[in-house]
Amino acid sequence: MYLNFFGFHVNHWTASVAFTALATGLVSCQPQSPTATAPGTPGAPGETISISGAGASFPAPLYQRWFAEYNKQNPNIQISYQSVGSGAGVNQFLAQTVDFGATDAPLTQQEREKFPAQRGRPIQLPMTGGALVFAYNLPGVDNLRLSRQAYCGIVQGDIKTWNDPQIAQQNPGVNLPNTPISFIHRSDGSGTTFVFTNHLQAACPQWQAGAAKSVSWPTGLGAKGNEGVTAQVQQTQGSIGYVEFAYARENKMQMAAIQNQAGNYITPEPGSAATAIEGAQIPEDFALLVPDPKGEQAYPIVGLTWLLLYEQYDNPAKAEALKNAIQWALTQGDKYAEELGYLPLPDDVSQRVIAALDTIKVAQGQ
Repeated sequence: MYLNFFGFHVNHWTASVAFTALATGLVSCQPQSPTATAPGTPGAPGETISISGAGASFPAPLYQRWFAEYNKQNPNIQISYQSVGSGAGVNQFLAQTVDFGATDAPLTQQEREKFPAQRGRPIQLPMTGGALVFAYNLPGVDNLRLSRQAYCGIVQGDIKTWNDPQIAQQNPGVNLPNTPISFIHRSDGSGTTFVFTNHLQAACPQWQAGAAKSVSWPTGLGAKGNEGVTAQVQQTQGSIGYVEFAYARENKMQMAAIQNQAGNYITPEPGSAATAIEGAQIPEDFALLVPDPKGEQAYPIVGLTWLLLYEQYDNPAKAEALKNAIQWALTQGDKYAEELGYLPLPDDVSQRVIAALDTIKVAQGQ
């Protein structure tokens, strides 16, 4: 008997079995969402409702898949999502240029103070989780292992070549080249960077750049979005960078096994990512952070990602359509999360999220 990443019991934990059990439990326990023919589907017959969102690149593959699948069942509901990074997504949300935002970093107090008063209050809802991986481009080197000293040294600029003793001693028998290391990091305001630097701050004693969506990197080359870092690593021999697991897996990139707090080397995959947050208590505002999990088999760098909604919407049909789409994603969209390598929310958390949707209302006078 094992636990999933929020403490939900699952037997015979492996990535595939865990996700199958979790998805089955969610579908059977949750109320079914409206479909194209279900009563209460918003909008008059033939009316198209267009909803726009923007933000984090971390969950973009899943969000875009969810919205495409939802549109197949509800052809009059069109939801577009632009992968612009968490920083830009939060800014667009606060500026009210989108119907919803998305971020891998919970809203800060400063951001909350900028929230438009006529919109009530901001609502942040977790939708999924995932692992951040060290993807690398080093032909002929498979199954790379990186100790904490090694990956901390790489991101700090202290380790400059692939055959450095700090890397070589954990990879006996591997022919590591005397190739310069090119560290690829995000150049935009990024929730992925927020998750990554929160881990560095906890795991690397010499890390001086802090933890935020944007930091002053001591070394490396910048690229925009998970998409940009992925492409830059693929194009640059001798490079290594941090990207969300789904991007690395989709692009068949090499991923390093990294040392966790317990001293074990953990391969990134959904099962070890889920273990990283097992048993965690989710706060009232859903802003859970686990910068350096303690579990023996926990993958060390894992984060949640949130949708940002307004408490008050001007358009009742749009508000209802958005609420229905989110409920559908949490009750019927688990198979797509599993397929892409993300972590579905367990039943108790998804029920809390769905309950929070009831706080959304139409602005007075509409």
